[in-house]
Amino acid sequence: MSLPERLVPLLDQFDFARRRLTDRLTGPVMDSGNGTDVEVGPVTDAEYLWEPVPDCWSVRRHADGPGPRATVLVGAGEWGRDTTPPPHPAPPPFTTIAWRLNHLSEMLALRADHTNGSRRLTRDDFPVAGDVATALPAFDAAATAWREALLSVDDEALDRVGHCTYPHGSDPEEPFLEIVWWMNQELLHHGAEIALLRDLHRLRAQGLSSGSGRARGV
Repeated sequence: MSLPERLVPLLDQFDFARRRLTDRLTGPVMDSGNGTDVEVGPVTDAEYLWEPVPDCWSVRRHADGPGPRATVLVGAGEWGRDTTPPPHPAPPPFTTIAWRLNHLSEMLALRADHTNGSRRLTRDDFPVAGDVATALPAFDAAATAWREALLSVDDEALDRVGHCTYPHGSDPEEPFLEIVWWMNQELLHHGAEIALLRDLHRLRAQGLSSGSGRARGV
């Protein structure tokens, strides 16, 4: 089956955003944005779970219960992700790299399943990663599954309302092309947030090692 022409630029954008986030998390280099390689080390568990401000949402062991302003931990396995049923708290809690990466992986995996898979998976079925060694392969697998789901659609499916039956969004009321665009937006904006958190963690560590009082207050 040939790829619908309307899908080509969105798939290219997805591939670019996925590669850029993966490189930003794993190194040894990343694209600075203008084609120049910049050295970057792999993300650590300390960064992954870093809570830069009070009352962050993150991932936590189910045995420990949800964090501040959260009421439940969603996800399968030992770990869960802080959340609460709608309406969510306002203003929204600040979230860690762990929260953001698990959220992104969950959306990719579940939307893939609800596009060309069993169409049965929910958030409670998705294993939440409590460390980097688990989170990075989980993200890669979820992104691969979503890409394969995109390759399974034809031009007619792009216009079909409810082609994706993902239960935690507006998918049943939206043409599939809108969902493809939305997932690119999710990958781009969460990828940028994760990149910024990595920068802040690195600068904080440098400030602490140099004895900067201002950095210690970050």
